[in-house]
Amino acid sequence: LRPTRFRETRAKVKLGAVVAKLHPGRTQGCQMEEEPKAADNAAAPADTFPEYEWDLVVIGGGSGGLACAKEAANLGKRVCLLDYVVPSPQGTSWGLGGTCVNVGCIPKKLFHQAGLLGEGFSDARSFGWKLPEGAELDWEALVMGVQSHIGSLNWGYRVALREASVKYLNAKGSFVDPHTVEAVEHNGTTLTLKAERIVIAVGGRPKYLGVPGDRELCLTSDDVFSRSAKPGRTLVVGASYIALECAGFLHALGFPVAVMARSIFLRGFDQEIAEMIGRDLERRGVRIIRPAVPTAFARDGEQVRCTFKNLDFGLEISESFDTVLLAVGRDACTSDLGLDRAGVIVDPRSGKIPVVAEQTNVPWIYAIGDVLENRQELTPVAIKAGVRLARRLYAGGMLQMDYDAVPTTVFTPLEYGCVGYSEEAATTKYGEENIEIYVSHLKPLEWTLNHEKLNGQPVRNDSSVYCKLITNSADKERVVGVHYVGPNAGEIIQGMAIAVKAGATKADFDDCIGIHPTVAEEFTILEVTKRSGKSSLKKGC
Repeated sequence: LRPTRFRETRAKVKLGAVVAKLHPGRTQGCQMEEEPKAADNAAAPADTFPEYEWDLVVIGGGSGGLACAKEAANLGKRVCLLDYVVPSPQGTSWGLGGTCVNVGCIPKKLFHQAGLLGEGFSDARSFGWKLPEGAELDWEALVMGVQSHIGSLNWGYRVALREASVKYLNAKGSFVDPHTVEAVEHNGTTLTLKAERIVIAVGGRPKYLGVPGDRELCLTSDDVFSRSAKPGRTLVVGASYIALECAGFLHALGFPVAVMARSIFLRGFDQEIAEMIGRDLERRGVRIIRPAVPTAFARDGEQVRCTFKNLDFGLEISESFDTVLLAVGRDACTSDLGLDRAGVIVDPRSGKIPVVAEQTNVPWIYAIGDVLENRQELTPVAIKAGVRLARRLYAGGMLQMDYDAVPTTVFTPLEYGCVGYSEEAATTKYGEENIEIYVSHLKPLEWTLNHEKLNGQPVRNDSSVYCKLITNSADKERVVGVHYVGPNAGEIIQGMAIAVKAGATKADFDDCIGIHPTVAEEFTILEVTKRSGKSSLKKGC
C-alpha cells in the first residue's frame, strides 16, 4: 500500500509568488498553496514542502473521481482512489463507477430505449410490418441484460485504474485532518492515508420525504434498475427529470403509472416546455396527481398505501400501489466525510461545497461533481472538471471548467434537449424587450404514416415536436438558448451546444444549409417569432 517516499523537488516559489499577486488571498490550480485562513490545522507552512505518501487521494469512484484519478496518474503522480457504496434502505448497492454507470444515465437510457422499442410497434405496423398483437415485456430479461452490461463497465473501470497505476480501495473515506484520510474497508480494517492534495468526489444519493414509512416501503432510482420483481401499478413521487423519466419508461414498458407532484414540473428548465412534457405524459396515459404531497406510507397486504394531501382543497386521500418510487431530489454525500476536521466549509442547507475553480477554502482540498454548490449534476461536467483539475495541478494546465451553456437532455418518451438559457432566465438576464424567440411545431417525416390513436388521441400528433431558439436582439441576435422537444433530442442538442458555445447568431443558423429530410434542419429555417402571435405549425415537408 505504501509507495516510495515523495522525492520530487518543489522549486516553484517564484510561480507561487506571481500567482499570489494575481489572486491575493488564495491560489488555484497547480501553483503553490498558501496556508488556509479558514482551516485550523497543524500543517507545515507552504515553503517547507512536507513529504506525503500520496500525491493525490480521491474520495469517490464516480465519473469525476475516476477521470481525475486516472489523469493525475497518467501525469506521473501517485494516486489512491477510495470508493464505497452505502446500501440503500432497500439493501441495494453496486460496483465501481458511481451513480451514472450503476443507477443513473446508463440504465436509465437503456430502460428508455426499451420503452421506445415497445412504442415503436405502432409505427412498425404503419410501415407494413405484420406484428403479433399483445407483445409483452420480459422484465426479468431486461433487468438481467442491463445489469450484465453495468457489470462489464464496473470491471472495465477496475482494469483502467490498474493500468493507470491508481491504487483502488473499496473503502469508506473520511478526513482526519486536512492532509489525512481514514479509509475503512468492508471487513473493518482501517487504513490511514496521507496526501499532499485531496479531491472530494463523493456525489449524491436520493432524498427521502421524512414521512412515516418512506424509507421502509418506497424505492428510489437507486433500486428500480436492479429490481427483479415487476413494478406493477406504480406511483412516482416528484416532478424532477428523474421522476418524469422513470414515469415515462415504466409506462412505456406496460405498467400503470401515476405521477404525484407538489407544483411545477422540471424546476429550472424552460417552463413552457416542462408543461409540454407533462401534457405528453398525460396524453400517453400517465395519471398526473398535483398539487399533492404524500403524508405517510403503510403496508397494505402486498401493496403500499400512500396517504397524500391535495394542496388545492386540503383533503387527505389514501390509495394503494404495487410500487412507490420517490424522485424528490438528491442530497450530497458530505455529512459523514469529517469535513469539519479538515476545515472545509459546507453550505449548511444543501450540504454542498462552495468552490472557486474546484478548490475549497482549504487550498489543497478540492471538490468536483455533484457535491458542488450551484453547479450542474451531470456526468460529463464532472469528468471534464476532474480532467482539467488534474492537468492544472500536475501539468501546468490553465483551462478552467466552464459551467455556462452546458447541454442536457431529459429522456422522457418525448425527449427534451436544451442548452443555454430558458425563456424565463433569458428574460431575467436580458430583459423581455431584448430577446427574440423563434419557434416551430412539426411532425417528423418518420411519424407521418402512423394514424393509430391512443385514448382517443393520435399516437403521433402534428405538433409533437417543438423547436425553440432564444436570441439576444441587443447583441446581433446572438443565440443564447436552444430548446428541442422530439426524437433524438440528445443527438440534436449536442451539435447545437457547439454553436451556442461559439457565439453563433441567428444569421449563422440561417446561413447554414439543413440536411433534408430531418427535424434538426428546422433550426436553419425558423421564421415565426413567439411575440408575433402567428401560427408556428409547420406546413409541408
